[in-house]
Amino acid sequence: MKAKIKKINRDGIMRMETSGEVKEVIIKEEFLEPDDETIAVCFMGKDSSGIIEFKTEEFENIYNSIKKRIHLIKGFKKIFD
Repeated sequence: MKAKIKKINRDGIMRMETSGEVKEVIIKEEFLEPDDETIAVCFMGKDSSGIIEFKTEEFENIYNSIKKRIHLIKGFKKIFD
């Protein structure tokens, strides 16, 4: 996995790039607030690690944008529908 981040600070634009392996996917479900579910992708690399959190709607948008082209990706295992 590669992550490329562009952040604006007082010195200008700062670009960061890291890579790592996805270690875990966590689905957080709030019992009191059922609309606040999140999907967290946890990754770890040689010099970096992190968590990328998506709201359910964001994750559905990503899935909907690639589902028509999933057949082009070799080695992809579909675990949800």
